[in-house]
Amino acid sequence: MRIGITCHPTYGGSGIVATELGMELALRGHQVHFITYANPIRLQPDTPGIHYHEVKVAPYPLFQHQPYTLALASRMSEVAVRYGLDLLHVHYAIPHSVSAYLAKQILEPATRLPVVTTLHGTDITLVGIEQVYFPITRYAIENSDGITAISHHLAERTREVFEISRPIRVIPNFVNCDLYRPDPAKKDRPQGEKTLIHISNFRKVKRATDCVRILHEVRRRIPARLLMVGDGPKVGAAEQLAAEIEVSHAVDFLGSQLRVDQILPSADVLLLPSEMESFGLVALEGMACGVPAVATRTGGVPELISDGVDGFLAAVGDIPGQAKRVVRLLSDSQLYEKMSAAARNTAKEKFDTSQIIPQYERYYEELCERTN
Repeated sequence: MRIGITCHPTYGGSGIVATELGMELALRGHQVHFITYANPIRLQPDTPGIHYHEVKVAPYPLFQHQPYTLALASRMSEVAVRYGLDLLHVHYAIPHSVSAYLAKQILEPATRLPVVTTLHGTDITLVGIEQVYFPITRYAIENSDGITAISHHLAERTREVFEISRPIRVIPNFVNCDLYRPDPAKKDRPQGEKTLIHISNFRKVKRATDCVRILHEVRRRIPARLLMVGDGPKVGAAEQLAAEIEVSHAVDFLGSQLRVDQILPSADVLLLPSEMESFGLVALEGMACGVPAVATRTGGVPELISDGVDGFLAAVGDIPGQAKRVVRLLSDSQLYEKMSAAARNTAKEKFDTSQIIPQYERYYEELCERTN
């Protein structure tokens, strides 16, 4: 198939999922065309079958804000015609589903271009519910030919908030377990300081400062340090807190990293203290590496992590509870090995690319047959 993909090309989970999906589809023989304003962060453009089409917004003095949504719609329609796309798959409703709808209208009736919209979380729970965006978000979703959500929780939330009558197909996030895998040398590492890791875009909802407080509590019992991977508005607050409670020497801020698959396997526990997660992609990547997560029981996370089996869940903001679970994991080697193996097994058996990518392929085929 010839598939157009549009996403936010930054470090957010929606862009990562879209990029990884495109590369996996290309490896399976499809022609994948990324249409966005910048090269997606994780995109490897030398992958056979991958094409990139930049969206440029022409400057004009009349515009206080550049009309990216319109420029994107024009570029989508242009690429669709030139390369004979079979469908458009847009990730994150705002503004991509709107642009895709416009592109579809531009091409009809001469060309039928099915549109799939994948909902990722904050496009529904945060941005989309803003009154200024609510009507257009609902309209664009309702007029997509196919709608997918990354968790049952998000699908249900979308139905409730937007009163969506169209069926929503739940296709969870995925991980390449051949790329994300345990570090066999970690078992032979001398006993000593343990490594906690947090990876996010450091927005308020990720509660990055909770990770610093958890580390502080853990260090009362076990020697440990914390790797903070990523960048965003709350990095400064986390750095300041680390200094205030005197754990700066045990926290490494690594900034944004492209190859988290090379960093994750060396960690012992992943911290995911988010206020809301529609799925928890980074936890899945950690699980594939045999790194159990201590996460919050929120959103779609319980659909990924079975509490006490392949990770631990606790209440949002319960710093002592989360720290207690980290200590339990790191002070009981038998429990750790058991949970590490279970985490890897969950990732491989339920969420590996071999399990999830075919679901997208079948859905594409259904939609193309339905609209032609």
